Amino acid sequence: MASTYSQLTHRQIWLQRSDPEIRIHYVEAKPTHDTQKGTILLIHGFPESSYQFRHVMAPFSSAGYRTIAPDYRGAGYSSRPVTGYTKKVLATDLHDLLTKHLGTTEPVHVVGHDIGGMIAHAYANLFPNDVASLVWGECPLPGSTIYDEWKHTPALWHFNFHSVPDLPELLVSGHEKQYLKHFYDRLGQNPAAFTEADLDFYATLYSAPGAMRAGFNVYRTFEEDKVDNRRWLEEKGKVKVRAMILGGECSLDALKSESMAKEFDEQVVAAEVDGAGHWIAEENPEDFVKKILGFIKG
Repeated sequence: MASTYSQLTHRQIWLQRSDPEIRIHYVEAKPTHDTQKGTILLIHGFPESSYQFRHVMAPFSSAGYRTIAPDYRGAGYSSRPVTGYTKKVLATDLHDLLTKHLGTTEPVHVVGHDIGGMIAHAYANLFPNDVASLVWGECPLPGSTIYDEWKHTPALWHFNFHSVPDLPELLVSGHEKQYLKHFYDRLGQNPAAFTEADLDFYATLYSAPGAMRAGFNVYRTFEEDKVDNRRWLEEKGKVKVRAMILGGECSLDALKSESMAKEFDEQVVAAEVDGAGHWIAEENPEDFVKKILGFIKG
């Protein structure tokens, strides 16, 4: 099932040319069928990039879907401005990418993992008419009960660490590969999901100037995201878009994810990727694709 990341179509779009430069890199796999069934937007998490979806883009396109995986602001090959890391800003970046630059006119299937799940939730709140379905998970959504209960626990120690100004950048500098590997090893069930080449690829991305700062800034905005998520819930009610909460069968938050989703989604079902820990698109890409296509097709 694996596809070669370098063989997919890579492009970058300038959402803003200066003050600051907002440049978004994305990867695209066009459907192999003559008739396109729809568009799938894949939103990665931390500490990853669009490379996270290297095994699943070809299968989605083979099933008839135009599949787009951006590096959100600050990640991967995208630019790394100092500000703009609330999930509503990151979601707006991706909506602008699709609607203003990539010619997307129909509602899309939004799939978000980890930080990407938070962005996907913001996307569905901000642009509900442009979302055909929502798949998200593997994240304690700021503003949820599980977020408030877990954010200061040892299991989520990095939430506090990443939120400290400047110190994480200082301590992680020069040790990016070891730091990233800690998360891949600790949160996964299948160590073979990340090869040495994968580790080197991610370490190269996150060793670039400003990359770790941008990654930490995504966490430093969680309390702002909490305010946004609760305000949307109070003003708009639960998300009306048909939703699925998707996590790993062996993930740390497997038991809590469905109740979290029901706090924010009106129509939600829960599913698990068989045998996977946190890194569901990489640990079991076949079942990841199967569960998402099954949900999309209804």
